[in-house]
Amino acid sequence: MTDRDPARAWPAPAKLNLMLRVVGRRPDGYHELQTVFQFIEHGDRLWFDVREDGAVRRLDALAGVAEDDDLTVRAARALQRATGCRLGVDIRCEKNLPMGGGLGGGSSDAATTLVALNRLWGTGLDEDALSALALPLGADVPVFVRGRAAWGEGVGERLEPVELPEPWYLVLAPPCSVSTRDVFCHPELTRDSQSITLADFLSGDVTNDCLPVVRRDYPEVESALDWLSAWGGGRLTGTGACVFAVFDDEACALKALSRAPARMRGFVARGLNRSPVLDRLNQG
Repeated sequence: MTDRDPARAWPAPAKLNLMLRVVGRRPDGYHELQTVFQFIEHGDRLWFDVREDGAVRRLDALAGVAEDDDLTVRAARALQRATGCRLGVDIRCEKNLPMGGGLGGGSSDAATTLVALNRLWGTGLDEDALSALALPLGADVPVFVRGRAAWGEGVGERLEPVELPEPWYLVLAPPCSVSTRDVFCHPELTRDSQSITLADFLSGDVTNDCLPVVRRDYPEVESALDWLSAWGGGRLTGTGACVFAVFDDEACALKALSRAPARMRGFVARGLNRSPVLDRLNQG
């Protein structure tokens, strides 16, 4: 059985969408987006034990998610199919990221599984090939595979690495789960925002077109946004539910967190332009 030796763990970091614009709708029903991804120093952890019999097993149950639907299991099987690998794996996942929070937990877990098993199984795919396998698992999975903060377009899969400031973030996780599907199907969602440039974002355009819909339909998110506004914050990551504020130093972020209402769970984390998965990969 897989153990939880910290030295053997593979990180699956969270991400923040620092901006999200919906600039059109495609014939297949998906939306054309512009967004900026940055990782944060907080996330899930995974352990992998290679099996010789080809079986892929998830050893930790995930509430509401059947084993065959788990993104880590689907990622492992996709890698098997693509490479003809006859090895299997036992997977353990320590979940620290909330489901439906907009932090990319499931996508990050899937990406870490692809990257780790490509190494552990010796399947030898390059980054582009792994990213191609990642996209059918979810629009956010490729950015986690590539492991660099990025400007994203399309459904989020056309990525251009960017170097951003790495501030401290206070992230609040309201006690609710937001359905990405419901938000993108919402009749009041803005779907024709004007496209902007990276320079516009760097100059301060941090619009998230999903914010008005989520704020209206999820009072717990609205409450967290209103509280963060006193700290110069109140931004939504992805479709939510998590919201965040930006701080220049850790002490100020921790001070704000200490004053958060008891019903609001949250954490403080540093922004990262480079995913810790890449560092773990270099460890062998």
